[in-house]
Amino acid sequence: MTHDSSDVADVAPGQPMIELHQISKWFEDFQALREVSLDVTSGERVVVCGPSGSGKSTMIRCINRLERHDSGRIVVDGIELTDDMKNITAVRREVGMVFQQFNLFPHLTVLDNLMLAPMKARKMSKKEARELAMLYLERVHIPEQAAKYPSQLSGGQQQRVAIARSLCMRPRIMLFDEPTSALDPEMIKEVLDTMVELAEDGMTMIVVTHEMGFARTVANNMVFMDAGEIVETAAPEVFFSSPESERTKTFLSQILIH
Repeated sequence: MTHDSSDVADVAPGQPMIELHQISKWFEDFQALREVSLDVTSGERVVVCGPSGSGKSTMIRCINRLERHDSGRIVVDGIELTDDMKNITAVRREVGMVFQQFNLFPHLTVLDNLMLAPMKARKMSKKEARELAMLYLERVHIPEQAAKYPSQLSGGQQQRVAIARSLCMRPRIMLFDEPTSALDPEMIKEVLDTMVELAEDGMTMIVVTHEMGFARTVANNMVFMDAGEIVETAAPEVFFSSPESERTKTFLSQILIH
């Protein structure tokens, strides 16, 4: 069933907001995803971890159609992702994404970076977009940086601008693809703190990260991936204390050394 973006049904708490059914994805001869199935309910915070090349980023990039899945079904907020551009656009309107790299426009100020999408995609007036942009710069605790250019900010500040820019589209779901991996260690905490606040507000989130302290604090559900498969899913308290799979145990023993 397809939906026009105007008739997206409100998903009740506890109902799947994101549904992946047997998703497979190939890059030529390499199978990046092997029949991956996952449900994420409204307000749930899922942390995805696993070794490099395990399919984590590919999976979340399929959720807003940055990658096209080859088989299986993806339903986001009641809309099935097909080749229909109308559906893809409707899903992207609901889903914000933050990457390892900040992807800010270097020739625009912080404020202009935030105002651009609401004005173009949501047809907001300049005044409305400016008010919204300042609201979310306050939200990520850097309103004083509004007039600066990205090159004048630290990496942590740039990533918080990228989060604010996504929030300006008022998404119902946020996807984070290793948002702290490009940051210096002293800047990681400020970005994670911003994400913790979002989680506390009840945002539906999928976060690909190696930051296990953050995972323990924020996640409702841990997902461990390896070789393109979901090996194990569990609540954090179970996942960290008594994982079932040997592959999960090995991964955790390597990543939790300190």
